[in-house]
This record gives sequence, structure tokens and C-alpha cells, in this order.
Amino acid sequence: MTDETIPANYWPDAKGALFHVSKVKPIDKDRTKVVTDLCEGAKALSAQIAGFKLAAAQAFEEFIARSADEYKVVLRGSKGKGNVTLATFSGNYKIVRQVSDTLVFDERLQVAEQLIGECIQDWSRGSKAEIKALVNSAFQVDKAGKISTTRVLSLNKIEIDDPRWLKAMQAINDSMRVASSKSYTRYYERDERSGEYVPIVLDVAAV
Repeated sequence: MTDETIPANYWPDAKGALFHVSKVKPIDKDRTKVVTDLCEGAKALSAQIAGFKLAAAQAFEEFIARSADEYKVVLRGSKGKGNVTLATFSGNYKIVRQVSDTLVFDERLQVAEQLIGECIQDWSRGSKAEIKALVNSAFQVDKAGKISTTRVLSLNKIEIDDPRWLKAMQAINDSMRVASSKSYTRYYERDERSGEYVPIVLDVAAV
């Protein structure tokens, strides 16, 4: 149902049922106006922030390009990549861009899991209970069915000379790939009294 299909002087409720405006309680009208006005204002602010984000990213990249031009270098394939911090001459303001990669594992992770399982089976008669618990934890999936990259990569820190273990670690490394990258840009102002940088908050919920 759209505004064009709603008869004049009728209001639809959440289920789509139509009520004549005379049947709508004053408090419901008041509530509807307050919520509508605030949400429309939030949408306008959201669009403004989205525009600022786009313009800021472009200005950021253009400055980096100008800085590189000082050395007669044209940066290729690095647009929006890498962690960069820019600060004013006085240090009163700074902008920090951080890039976070989302890593995933392909089918070779199953190869690693099987090789490690063979090691654990042979070691189970020894004193490797802690490693077994660590391995079991590493390959557990969360509620979304995803394996924790951090837990799997923690296995690489265990120094074991067994050829199967080493082969499993190689399989883990080979199975990793970057699924996506996301850039985060944060803005800071230095507090005059403490000298610490304080975030310039753009999140409405955090203000």
C-alpha cells in the first residue's frame, strides 16, 4: 500500500487496515508526528553523513596523491589501501584511516584438520591434552557457521616438528584468502589540557 492508494482522510495501521482520521486518537496522531519528524530528520542527517564520508574519502586520496607527486611518484593499485595517519601542522587535529581485511579459508582447511586429527590420535596416549583442547576449539564454528580466523591461526604458534603438523600448518596458510577489505576513517581533536586525542564522534548513539 502506497500513499497514492490510500483514500483521503484515512490512515493505515501497521497491518494495513484503514482508519478514518476521525477514529485515530489524538495521542496516536501526536506520536506519529513526533516519530515521523525525528525519523525524517535522521534520514536527512544520514544522507548528509554519507555525502561527507564520500567527499572525505576523495579528499584524503587526492592529498595522498599530491604528497606522492612531491617525489614524482604516481601511486597505482593502492587507492584506499593501507593504514595512514594525517595530522595538522599544529597537531590539533588528526585523521586515522585503518583498513581491515576479512580472511576466510577454502577447502584446504579440511585437509589441515584431518592431518592435525591424525597427529592428535597418535599423541592421545601421551600428555598432549592441552593441544587437543586447543585444536578442538580452533575448528569450532560460531552461531553463523563461521570458523574463528584468530583461533585457527593461533595453531601456527605451537612449535611441533611432526611432518604432518607442519604440513597442516602449510595447508592452513595456503587456504587463507582475503574475502573483503573495509576502510575505517576516524577523526580526532587534541584536548588542550591533557594533550590526548579525543574522537570526533559521528555516531549519533555515542554522542
